[in-house]
Amino acid sequence: MTRPPIVIVTSCNRLSAGHMVHLAGRKYVDAVRLAGALPLMAPPLDQDQLGDLLDIADGVLLTGSPSNVHPSHFGQGVHNLALPLDPERDAWTLPLARLALQRGAEAAVSLLGRPDGFLGNPLVRIPLPGALNDVAKLMRAMGQGRQVDELVTAMNRAAEAAVPEARTLLVNTVKAISVEDALKIVRGGDTAVTDFFAGKTRQPLAAKLLPIVTRATEKVELAARYNKVAGKAQGLGLVKGEEANVQQYVTARTLDGLYKTIAEEERKMRADPVATGSAILKRVFGR
Repeated sequence: MTRPPIVIVTSCNRLSAGHMVHLAGRKYVDAVRLAGALPLMAPPLDQDQLGDLLDIADGVLLTGSPSNVHPSHFGQGVHNLALPLDPERDAWTLPLARLALQRGAEAAVSLLGRPDGFLGNPLVRIPLPGALNDVAKLMRAMGQGRQVDELVTAMNRAAEAAVPEARTLLVNTVKAISVEDALKIVRGGDTAVTDFFAGKTRQPLAAKLLPIVTRATEKVELAARYNKVAGKAQGLGLVKGEEANVQQYVTARTLDGLYKTIAEEERKMRADPVATGSAILKRVFGR
């Protein structure tokens, strides 16, 4: 019999009858239970313990509280001394949120950066550039389908080889996330996390991944032939943008696949956080 998913419920600090206590609203604990998960109320922890906490959990519920996030996290001072604040809560829940986002991004990279991560996944499999489709049909009719298949395989293998290089930049982006960014993510739509990552990382990742994609596809004869013809066609206005170069096309589709994977998991997580968290863990870590 498998256990239900475990969801961490963050706690606040309050003075009660002369003693400091850790507490969480019952409505949060009940919500986790009603979702079919086991609530685990966690007290403030040191930052080096947060990874161990996430290792035993399938999800995190960051609770609301009468106390506010300390103004120092917005670069401000305390102007109202009567304001309810809980800096000890902030000191561990903000890093916990960053670490949870980091693991989500790493999960997407792990799902794609493996054999058949792109080629075997219809959601992100990279097809031929549109301008090459008619040529490919003709080549298949002439018995040259092997060259077409070789290019499709090479493009997707290039994406699988390149996408792990996104890990460091995604992680660093999470580590630098501000409280303002976090609030936008919490209050945003179904793909607020994905939009945040894409806005911060797409341009630098394209520059980082392009050389890897180039090395993986430059030995494919059809890719070189396509680039030569498409480059001329672009000058005549017949082929547009990134489709005029196989390497730039694959790099763009690799990033599309990465953000699409993050977006799909984010949508499911917002709709059913308990089931989705458990499913991701099983696919990535075999749990």
